Amino acid sequence: MVNKELIINAEASEVNIALLEEKVLVELNKEKTNNSFAVGDVYLGRIKKIMPGLNAAFVDVGYEKDAFLHYLDLGPQINSFQKYTRNALTGKDAQIMMQEFECEPDIEKTGKISQVLSPNQQILVQIAKEPISTKGPRISSEISFAGRYLVLVPFSNRLSISQKIKSAEERNRLKRLISSIRPKNYGVIIRTVAEGKRVADLDADLNALVQKWEAVAQKMYGAKPPQKIVSELDRTSAILRDMLNESFNNIHVDDPNVAEEVKNYIRTISPDKVDIVKVYKGKIPIFDNFGIDKQIKNSFGKIVTIKSGVYLIIEHTEALHVIDVNSGHKVNSDSIQEENALSVNLEAATEIARQLRLRDMGGIIVVDFIDMHEGTNRRKLYQRLKDEMAKDNAKHTILPPSKFGLVQVTRQRVRPETNVAILEKCPSCGGTGEIKPSILLTDEIENNIQYLLQDQNEEYLKINAHPFVYAFLKQGGLFRSIQWKWYFKYKKWINLAPVNSYQLTDYRFLNKNQDEIKM
Repeated sequence: MVNKELIINAEASEVNIALLEEKVLVELNKEKTNNSFAVGDVYLGRIKKIMPGLNAAFVDVGYEKDAFLHYLDLGPQINSFQKYTRNALTGKDAQIMMQEFECEPDIEKTGKISQVLSPNQQILVQIAKEPISTKGPRISSEISFAGRYLVLVPFSNRLSISQKIKSAEERNRLKRLISSIRPKNYGVIIRTVAEGKRVADLDADLNALVQKWEAVAQKMYGAKPPQKIVSELDRTSAILRDMLNESFNNIHVDDPNVAEEVKNYIRTISPDKVDIVKVYKGKIPIFDNFGIDKQIKNSFGKIVTIKSGVYLIIEHTEALHVIDVNSGHKVNSDSIQEENALSVNLEAATEIARQLRLRDMGGIIVVDFIDMHEGTNRRKLYQRLKDEMAKDNAKHTILPPSKFGLVQVTRQRVRPETNVAILEKCPSCGGTGEIKPSILLTDEIENNIQYLLQDQNEEYLKINAHPFVYAFLKQGGLFRSIQWKWYFKYKKWINLAPVNSYQLTDYRFLNKNQDEIKM
């Protein structure tokens, strides 16, 4: 069983979440604490423009760019959703509405959006893709709510089950159970993790989802578009909901408040797992302690080197991503070229599958593997890539290698791609290529200290700096270091802390809330 750990670094402006499998970083998520327009959020929007040529509409949901709604994303039950929305805006009771609600006929798959929607019309929508680059959010009017075991789809009569549940007996059991407890006017999708679960667990999950939908009507009463109606779970809870299983060993969190939130959520989905949440109290940053920062630096960037010497070159373009596989110095002179190529390609396939998850790369990905002439070897490579990609929850399609060694992958992406800058600017020229007049670093720091303490009247001051600079400022011992000289001069103690990830001349000032003071 794969050993999984979740490492959560909570900062003032964002929460960083790292998923480790067997101590190897496989997913990295950054969640802004004030993030709006997250996948799953439900908004009351207003139709701004109908585009017959695209068979789509642009909808104002409050984002700077209008959201895009295609006819195929309306959902068959759009007329029922619209009728429900009109009733909810007038304040009719949600529970009575769903029990006595008469659904409208489904729309045709080949219809025109102008036959269904009109400008200035109010519409209930759900964020399907977050804003990416210059594009606004992608939205859907087929609202659904995902729970631990089930997905609820209002106004649908569909009852479907995950294809990953293979046992015919178990599939029939789950269908019978859900059919017996499913309320009127709700469709249900049974998720993979429902396999083997008791009816009480499934019923509790279903009731929670129904309550969430009924709360929509209550919150819509008196609402004016654009307005958020319901928020999806934060990224931490969503990861736990979708991935928490027996293979999770530990969840380490460096903030007690966030740790308590995680515990409270786990109590609702898996009470016996509460004890795996641990508050990290170490002195060095949590990502440094678990070796995540080092893995990030080795895993992002144009060139990714694998331990054996094999390396990947990853290029990003507007239309697609290209990955080139290179053997590096991994060449066994005792083996024939075909065997070497297979060995390198199999090793690269494992890392490529990890890279797609780690960077959350989406769209079209073309991989240029080393040429192999034997069909059996190409099939082995294809199977290895499929096996490794099976660990990825994102929807994806892999085509077999072509005769040129190219493999095409399409992968769903609903959030902006994770991109971590790992190249540092030259400390001498700041990346300009021109050398600036040099000054002593300590003089520069002291000038800022003087401004913050005397002009800004800061009561508390902390400096984060590169370990070499930190050691220099502490050098000299009691009463003789630069830190003590500052104390005697300004009558205030200035705290110092080393940060391994800083470049040599990098430093930051923090206030008593540990927020950075912008200079």
